[in-house]
Amino acid sequence: MTKRVKNMKPSATVELTAKVLDLKRQGVDVIALNVGEPDFNTPENVCRIGKKAIDEGFTKYTTVSGTVELREAICKKLLEDNKIKYSPKEIIVSTGGKQVLINAVLALCEEGDEVLLPTPCWVSYIEMIKLAGSKPVLIKTEEEDEFQLNIQKIKEAITDKTKAIIINTPNNPTGAVYTEETLRELGQLAVKHDFYIISDEIYEKLVYDGCKHISIASFSSEIKEKTIVVNGFSKAYAMTGWRLGYGAGPAEVIKGMTSLQGHMTTSANSISQMAAVEALEGPKESIDYMRTQYDKRRKYLLDRLNKMKDIRCSQARGAFYLMPNISSLFGKSYKGEIIKDSKDVANFLLDKAHIAVVPGEAFEAPENVRISYSNSLEKIKEAMDRMEKALSILK
Repeated sequence: MTKRVKNMKPSATVELTAKVLDLKRQGVDVIALNVGEPDFNTPENVCRIGKKAIDEGFTKYTTVSGTVELREAICKKLLEDNKIKYSPKEIIVSTGGKQVLINAVLALCEEGDEVLLPTPCWVSYIEMIKLAGSKPVLIKTEEEDEFQLNIQKIKEAITDKTKAIIINTPNNPTGAVYTEETLRELGQLAVKHDFYIISDEIYEKLVYDGCKHISIASFSSEIKEKTIVVNGFSKAYAMTGWRLGYGAGPAEVIKGMTSLQGHMTTSANSISQMAAVEALEGPKESIDYMRTQYDKRRKYLLDRLNKMKDIRCSQARGAFYLMPNISSLFGKSYKGEIIKDSKDVANFLLDKAHIAVVPGEAFEAPENVRISYSNSLEKIKEAMDRMEKALSILK
Protein backbone atom coordinates (compact mmCIF):
# COMPACT_ATOMS: atom_id res chain seq x y z
CA MET A 1 0.00 0.00 0.00
CA THR A 2 1.33 3.45 -0.91
CA LYS A 3 2.30 6.12 1.62
CA ARG A 4 -0.45 8.22 0.05
CA VAL A 5 -3.12 5.77 1.18
CA LYS A 6 -1.49 4.89 4.50
CA ASN A 7 -1.39 8.58 5.37
CA MET A 8 -5.12 8.96 4.75
CA LYS A 9 -7.71 8.64 7.52
CA PRO A 10 -10.90 6.80 6.57
CA SER A 11 -14.01 8.98 6.55
CA ALA A 12 -15.46 8.82 10.07
CA THR A 13 -18.94 9.69 8.82
CA VAL A 14 -18.88 6.93 6.18
CA GLU A 15 -17.61 4.38 8.71
CA LEU A 16 -20.32 5.32 11.22
CA THR A 17 -23.04 5.08 8.57
CA ALA A 18 -21.89 1.54 7.77
CA LYS A 19 -21.99 0.63 11.48
CA VAL A 20 -25.51 2.03 11.87
CA LEU A 21 -26.75 0.11 8.82
CA ASP A 22 -25.24 -3.07 10.25
CA LEU A 23 -27.04 -2.54 13.57
CA LYS A 24 -30.32 -1.92 11.75
CA ARG A 25 -29.87 -5.16 9.82
CA GLN A 26 -29.55 -6.88 13.18
CA GLY A 27 -32.91 -5.45 14.18
CA VAL A 28 -31.66 -2.65 16.45
CA ASP A 29 -33.90 0.43 16.34
CA VAL A 30 -31.23 3.08 15.77
CA ILE A 31 -32.27 6.69 15.20
CA ALA A 32 -29.73 8.09 12.74
CA LEU A 33 -28.73 11.66 13.54
CA ASN A 34 -25.37 11.13 11.88
CA VAL A 35 -26.24 11.26 8.19
CA GLY A 36 -25.48 14.34 6.09
CA GLU A 37 -28.25 13.53 3.65
CA PRO A 38 -31.78 14.88 3.19
CA ASP A 39 -34.50 12.52 4.38
CA PHE A 40 -36.82 13.76 1.61
CA ASN A 41 -37.27 12.18 -1.80
CA THR A 42 -36.00 13.85 -4.95
CA PRO A 43 -38.73 16.17 -6.31
CA GLU A 44 -41.15 14.36 -8.63
CA ASN A 45 -40.55 16.67 -11.59
CA VAL A 46 -36.81 15.97 -11.44
CA CYS A 47 -37.39 12.21 -11.26
CA ARG A 48 -39.73 12.41 -14.23
CA ILE A 49 -37.04 14.00 -16.41
CA GLY A 50 -34.53 11.40 -15.25
CA LYS A 51 -36.89 8.65 -16.39
CA LYS A 52 -37.44 10.48 -19.65
CA ALA A 53 -33.67 10.56 -20.24
CA ILE A 54 -33.55 6.76 -19.92
CA ASP A 55 -36.60 6.25 -22.14
CA GLU A 56 -35.13 8.50 -24.82
CA GLY A 57 -31.77 6.76 -24.73
CA PHE A 58 -29.84 9.66 -23.24
CA THR A 59 -27.48 7.16 -21.62
CA LYS A 60 -24.15 7.80 -23.37
CA TYR A 61 -21.04 9.72 -22.38
CA THR A 62 -21.32 13.50 -22.46
CA THR A 63 -18.44 15.95 -22.82
CA VAL A 64 -16.14 15.70 -19.81
CA SER A 65 -17.11 19.11 -18.42
CA GLY A 66 -20.85 18.39 -18.74
CA THR A 67 -23.57 19.02 -21.30
CA VAL A 68 -23.82 22.50 -22.74
CA GLU A 69 -27.47 22.63 -21.66
CA LEU A 70 -26.59 21.99 -18.02
CA ARG A 71 -23.61 24.34 -17.98
CA GLU A 72 -25.76 27.09 -19.47
CA ALA A 73 -28.44 26.44 -16.83
CA ILE A 74 -25.76 26.64 -14.11
CA CYS A 75 -24.52 29.97 -15.52
CA LYS A 76 -28.08 31.29 -15.41
CA LYS A 77 -28.53 30.09 -11.83
CA LEU A 78 -25.26 31.66 -10.66
CA LEU A 79 -26.20 34.99 -12.23
CA GLU A 80 -29.76 35.05 -10.89
CA ASP A 81 -29.14 33.60 -7.42
CA ASN A 82 -25.58 34.67 -6.67
CA LYS A 83 -25.03 37.71 -8.91
CA ILE A 84 -21.94 36.16 -10.55
CA LYS A 85 -21.54 36.06 -14.32
CA TYR A 86 -19.87 32.97 -15.84
CA SER A 87 -19.70 31.44 -19.30
CA PRO A 88 -20.07 27.68 -19.94
CA LYS A 89 -16.29 27.32 -20.42
CA GLU A 90 -15.91 28.44 -16.79
CA ILE A 91 -18.12 25.59 -15.52
CA ILE A 92 -17.34 21.95 -14.78
CA VAL A 93 -19.91 19.26 -13.92
CA SER A 94 -18.63 16.35 -11.85
CA THR A 95 -19.68 13.20 -10.03
CA GLY A 96 -20.82 15.01 -6.88
CA GLY A 97 -19.52 18.12 -5.20
CA LYS A 98 -16.79 16.02 -3.61
CA GLN A 99 -15.20 15.39 -6.99
CA VAL A 100 -15.31 19.09 -7.82
CA LEU A 101 -13.44 19.76 -4.58
CA ILE A 102 -10.70 17.20 -5.15
CA ASN A 103 -10.38 18.36 -8.77
CA ALA A 104 -9.84 21.91 -7.52
CA VAL A 105 -7.33 20.94 -4.83
CA LEU A 106 -5.28 18.76 -7.21
CA ALA A 107 -5.37 21.40 -9.94
CA LEU A 108 -4.18 24.22 -7.66
CA CYS A 109 -2.09 22.69 -4.87
CA GLU A 110 1.08 20.63 -4.82
CA GLU A 111 4.02 19.51 -2.69
CA GLY A 112 5.12 22.21 -0.27
CA ASP A 113 2.02 24.38 -0.58
CA GLU A 114 -0.07 25.34 2.43
CA VAL A 115 -3.87 25.36 2.44
CA LEU A 116 -5.72 27.30 5.14
CA LEU A 117 -8.69 25.51 6.67
CA PRO A 118 -11.08 26.95 9.27
CA THR A 119 -12.13 24.34 11.84
CA PRO A 120 -14.39 22.60 12.75
CA CYS A 121 -14.41 21.35 9.17
CA TRP A 122 -15.88 18.61 7.00
CA VAL A 123 -13.95 15.35 7.31
CA SER A 124 -12.66 15.14 3.72
CA TYR A 125 -11.00 18.54 3.34
CA ILE A 126 -7.87 17.61 5.30
CA GLU A 127 -7.42 14.34 3.43
CA MET A 128 -7.83 16.06 0.06
CA ILE A 129 -5.13 18.57 0.96
CA LYS A 130 -2.79 15.82 2.10
CA LEU A 131 -3.49 13.84 -1.07
CA ALA A 132 -2.17 16.79 -3.08
CA GLY A 133 1.03 16.71 -1.02
CA SER A 134 0.15 20.01 0.60
CA LYS A 135 -0.01 20.98 4.26
CA PRO A 136 -3.35 21.75 5.93
CA VAL A 137 -3.07 24.81 8.20
CA LEU A 138 -5.94 24.60 10.68
CA ILE A 139 -7.52 27.83 11.94
CA LYS A 140 -9.89 27.34 14.86
CA THR A 141 -13.24 29.14 14.97
CA GLU A 142 -14.98 29.63 18.31
CA GLU A 143 -18.37 28.55 19.64
CA GLU A 144 -18.95 31.89 21.35
CA ASP A 145 -18.66 33.51 17.90
CA GLU A 146 -21.10 31.00 16.41
CA PHE A 147 -18.10 29.49 14.56
CA GLN A 148 -17.71 32.55 12.33
CA LEU A 149 -14.47 33.08 10.38
CA ASN A 150 -11.76 34.78 12.41
CA ILE A 151 -10.08 37.11 9.93
CA GLN A 152 -7.28 38.05 12.32
CA LYS A 153 -6.30 34.40 12.77
CA ILE A 154 -6.41 33.92 9.00
CA LYS A 155 -4.10 36.93 8.50
CA GLU A 156 -1.63 35.48 11.01
CA ALA A 157 -1.65 32.09 9.24
CA ILE A 158 -0.81 33.43 5.77
CA THR A 159 2.75 32.74 4.59
CA ASP A 160 4.58 32.82 1.26
CA LYS A 161 3.59 29.15 0.92
CA THR A 162 -0.16 29.80 1.22
CA LYS A 163 -1.81 28.59 -1.99
CA ALA A 164 -5.47 28.43 -1.04
CA ILE A 165 -8.12 28.47 1.64
CA ILE A 166 -11.14 26.16 1.72
CA ILE A 167 -14.31 27.63 3.18
CA ASN A 168 -17.75 26.10 3.56
CA THR A 169 -20.79 28.32 4.07
CA PRO A 170 -23.39 27.39 5.21
CA ASN A 171 -21.09 25.15 7.18
CA ASN A 172 -20.86 21.43 7.78
CA PRO A 173 -20.55 20.59 10.68
CA THR A 174 -21.30 23.80 12.59
CA GLY A 175 -24.28 25.27 10.73
CA ALA A 176 -22.53 28.66 10.62
CA VAL A 177 -23.44 31.09 7.83
CA TYR A 178 -20.50 33.39 7.20
CA THR A 179 -21.25 37.11 7.26
CA GLU A 180 -20.83 39.49 4.34
CA GLU A 181 -18.24 41.46 6.30
CA THR A 182 -15.94 38.51 7.00
CA LEU A 183 -16.30 37.12 3.48
CA ARG A 184 -15.46 40.48 1.94
CA GLU A 185 -12.36 40.80 4.15
CA LEU A 186 -11.28 37.27 3.20
CA GLY A 187 -11.71 38.04 -0.48
CA GLN A 188 -9.52 41.13 -0.14
CA LEU A 189 -6.85 39.04 1.62
CA ALA A 190 -6.88 36.51 -1.22
CA VAL A 191 -6.31 39.23 -3.78
CA LYS A 192 -3.62 40.96 -1.70
CA HIS A 193 -1.66 37.78 -0.92
CA ASP A 194 -2.41 35.98 -4.20
CA PHE A 195 -4.06 32.78 -2.97
CA TYR A 196 -7.19 30.97 -4.13
CA ILE A 197 -10.49 30.54 -2.31
CA ILE A 198 -12.22 27.20 -2.77
CA SER A 199 -15.74 28.07 -1.65
CA ASP A 200 -17.97 25.07 -0.91
CA GLU A 201 -21.55 26.36 -1.10
CA ILE A 202 -23.44 23.07 -1.29
CA TYR A 203 -25.85 24.08 1.54
CA GLU A 204 -26.62 27.55 0.13
CA LYS A 205 -30.40 27.03 0.01
CA LEU A 206 -30.61 25.94 3.65
CA VAL A 207 -30.45 29.17 5.66
CA TYR A 208 -32.71 30.33 8.51
CA ASP A 209 -33.55 33.24 10.83
CA GLY A 210 -33.54 35.66 7.92
CA CYS A 211 -29.93 34.89 7.06
CA LYS A 212 -28.79 35.24 3.48
CA HIS A 213 -26.18 33.13 1.74
CA ILE A 214 -23.56 35.26 0.03
CA SER A 215 -21.12 33.87 -2.51
CA ILE A 216 -17.67 35.36 -2.00
CA ALA A 217 -17.06 35.51 -5.77
CA SER A 218 -19.85 38.09 -6.12
CA PHE A 219 -17.93 40.96 -4.48
CA SER A 220 -15.60 41.94 -7.33
CA SER A 221 -13.99 40.69 -10.53
CA GLU A 222 -10.63 40.51 -8.70
CA ILE A 223 -12.04 38.23 -5.97
CA LYS A 224 -13.92 36.20 -8.56
CA GLU A 225 -10.63 35.49 -10.38
CA LYS A 226 -9.24 33.99 -7.17
CA THR A 227 -12.33 31.88 -6.37
CA ILE A 228 -13.57 28.43 -7.32
CA VAL A 229 -17.24 28.14 -6.38
CA VAL A 230 -18.31 24.58 -5.56
CA ASN A 231 -21.97 23.58 -5.49
CA GLY A 232 -24.27 20.73 -6.45
CA PHE A 233 -27.67 19.12 -6.26
CA SER A 234 -27.40 16.74 -3.29
CA LYS A 235 -28.63 18.95 -0.46
CA ALA A 236 -31.04 21.51 -1.91
CA TYR A 237 -32.75 19.05 -4.27
CA ALA A 238 -32.38 15.84 -2.21
CA MET A 239 -30.35 14.28 -5.04
CA THR A 240 -27.51 12.63 -3.09
CA GLY A 241 -27.67 9.35 -5.01
CA TRP A 242 -27.73 11.10 -8.37
CA ARG A 243 -24.09 12.13 -7.72
CA LEU A 244 -23.88 15.50 -9.39
CA GLY A 245 -21.95 18.62 -8.48
CA TYR A 246 -20.47 21.57 -10.29
CA GLY A 247 -17.70 24.11 -10.05
CA ALA A 248 -17.29 27.63 -11.43
CA GLY A 249 -14.05 29.53 -11.71
CA PRO A 250 -11.40 31.04 -13.96
CA ALA A 251 -11.35 29.32 -17.37
CA GLU A 252 -7.73 28.21 -16.97
CA VAL A 253 -8.41 26.54 -13.63
CA ILE A 254 -11.60 24.88 -14.89
CA LYS A 255 -9.66 23.61 -17.92
CA GLY A 256 -7.10 22.00 -15.60
CA MET A 257 -9.84 20.47 -13.45
CA THR A 258 -11.49 19.10 -16.60
CA SER A 259 -8.21 17.53 -17.75
CA LEU A 260 -7.88 15.77 -14.39
CA GLN A 261 -11.46 14.56 -14.51
CA GLY A 262 -10.98 13.27 -18.05
CA HIS A 263 -8.39 10.83 -16.73
CA MET A 264 -10.40 9.78 -13.68
CA THR A 265 -14.13 9.52 -14.28
CA THR A 266 -14.73 11.20 -17.64
CA SER A 267 -18.19 12.79 -17.65
CA ALA A 268 -20.76 12.77 -14.88
CA ASN A 269 -23.88 10.61 -15.25
CA SER A 270 -25.78 11.70 -18.36
CA ILE A 271 -29.19 10.89 -16.87
CA SER A 272 -28.44 12.96 -13.77
CA GLN A 273 -27.33 15.86 -15.93
CA MET A 274 -30.62 16.00 -17.81
CA ALA A 275 -32.53 15.80 -14.51
CA ALA A 276 -30.36 18.56 -13.05
CA VAL A 277 -31.45 21.00 -15.78
CA GLU A 278 -35.02 20.46 -14.61
CA ALA A 279 -33.94 20.94 -10.98
CA LEU A 280 -32.48 24.34 -11.84
CA GLU A 281 -35.18 25.52 -14.23
CA GLY A 282 -38.30 23.80 -12.87
CA PRO A 283 -40.56 24.57 -9.87
CA LYS A 284 -38.83 25.46 -6.59
CA GLU A 285 -41.65 24.75 -4.12
CA SER A 286 -39.92 21.59 -2.89
CA ILE A 287 -36.85 23.59 -1.79
CA ASP A 288 -39.02 25.94 0.26
CA TYR A 289 -40.90 23.03 1.82
CA MET A 290 -37.74 21.18 2.82
CA ARG A 291 -36.17 24.33 4.25
CA THR A 292 -39.29 25.03 6.33
CA GLN A 293 -39.24 21.49 7.76
CA TYR A 294 -35.53 21.67 8.56
CA ASP A 295 -36.09 24.97 10.35
CA LYS A 296 -38.79 23.46 12.59
CA ARG A 297 -36.44 20.64 13.52
CA ARG A 298 -33.53 23.02 14.12
CA LYS A 299 -35.52 25.15 16.54
CA TYR A 300 -36.81 22.12 18.40
CA LEU A 301 -33.33 20.60 18.74
CA LEU A 302 -31.74 23.83 19.91
CA ASP A 303 -34.37 24.16 22.61
CA ARG A 304 -34.11 20.54 23.80
CA LEU A 305 -30.32 20.39 23.78
CA ASN A 306 -29.86 23.63 25.71
CA LYS A 307 -32.28 22.42 28.38
CA MET A 308 -30.26 19.24 28.99
CA LYS A 309 -27.88 19.09 31.91
CA ASP A 310 -24.18 19.26 30.88
CA ILE A 311 -25.04 20.13 27.25
CA ARG A 312 -24.77 23.50 25.57
CA CYS A 313 -25.35 24.27 21.92
CA SER A 314 -24.52 27.46 20.07
CA GLN A 315 -26.86 29.00 17.51
CA ALA A 316 -26.68 27.61 13.97
CA ARG A 317 -28.40 29.35 11.07
CA GLY A 318 -27.65 27.11 8.10
CA ALA A 319 -27.27 23.58 6.66
CA PHE A 320 -28.89 20.83 8.79
CA TYR A 321 -26.40 20.32 11.61
CA LEU A 322 -25.87 21.34 15.22
CA MET A 323 -22.62 21.00 17.16
CA PRO A 324 -23.49 20.72 20.87
CA ASN A 325 -20.62 20.97 23.33
CA ILE A 326 -20.51 17.81 25.44
CA SER A 327 -17.20 18.40 27.28
CA SER A 328 -19.00 18.61 30.66
CA LEU A 329 -19.68 14.88 30.28
CA PHE A 330 -15.97 14.06 30.24
CA GLY A 331 -14.98 12.28 33.45
CA LYS A 332 -18.47 10.95 34.12
CA SER A 333 -18.99 7.19 34.08
CA TYR A 334 -21.47 4.34 33.80
CA LYS A 335 -20.75 0.99 35.46
CA GLY A 336 -17.05 1.80 35.70
CA GLU A 337 -16.71 2.96 32.09
CA ILE A 338 -15.39 6.53 32.07
CA ILE A 339 -16.35 9.01 29.38
CA LYS A 340 -13.02 10.46 28.21
CA ASP A 341 -13.81 12.17 24.90
CA SER A 342 -16.44 12.76 22.23
CA LYS A 343 -15.91 9.29 20.77
CA ASP A 344 -16.89 7.84 24.12
CA VAL A 345 -19.98 10.07 24.21
CA ALA A 346 -21.02 8.98 20.71
CA ASN A 347 -20.44 5.30 21.53
CA PHE A 348 -22.37 5.65 24.80
CA LEU A 349 -25.36 7.19 23.02
CA LEU A 350 -25.27 4.51 20.34
CA ASP A 351 -25.03 1.66 22.85
CA LYS A 352 -27.41 2.94 25.53
CA ALA A 353 -29.86 5.13 23.61
CA HIS A 354 -29.54 3.71 20.10
CA ILE A 355 -28.87 7.22 18.73
CA ALA A 356 -26.16 7.77 16.14
CA VAL A 357 -24.23 11.05 16.33
CA VAL A 358 -20.78 11.81 14.96
CA PRO A 359 -17.91 12.44 17.41
CA GLY A 360 -16.38 15.88 17.04
CA GLU A 361 -12.84 14.53 16.60
CA ALA A 362 -13.82 13.76 12.99
CA PHE A 363 -14.24 17.52 12.42
CA GLU A 364 -11.33 18.80 14.55
CA ALA A 365 -13.83 19.61 17.32
CA PRO A 366 -12.94 17.30 20.22
CA GLU A 367 -15.38 18.88 22.69
CA ASN A 368 -18.44 18.47 20.47
CA VAL A 369 -20.59 15.98 18.62
CA ARG A 370 -22.39 16.64 15.36
CA ILE A 371 -26.12 16.10 15.21
CA SER A 372 -27.90 16.08 11.85
CA TYR A 373 -31.56 17.03 11.76
CA SER A 374 -32.14 15.41 8.38
CA ASN A 375 -34.63 13.08 10.05
CA SER A 376 -38.32 13.45 10.82
CA LEU A 377 -39.38 15.67 13.73
CA GLU A 378 -41.08 12.64 15.27
CA LYS A 379 -37.80 10.69 15.24
CA ILE A 380 -35.86 13.70 16.51
CA LYS A 381 -38.25 14.08 19.46
CA GLU A 382 -37.83 10.40 20.32
CA ALA A 383 -34.06 10.70 19.97
CA MET A 384 -33.94 13.62 22.41
CA ASP A 385 -36.07 11.68 24.91
CA ARG A 386 -33.69 8.73 24.62
CA MET A 387 -30.65 10.97 24.92
CA GLU A 388 -31.96 12.73 28.03
CA LYS A 389 -32.74 9.39 29.67
CA ALA A 390 -29.34 7.91 28.80
CA LEU A 391 -27.41 10.93 30.10
CA SER A 392 -29.27 10.73 33.41
CA ILE A 393 -27.59 7.42 34.26
CA LEU A 394 -24.08 8.88 34.05
CA LYS A 395 -22.48 9.58 37.41
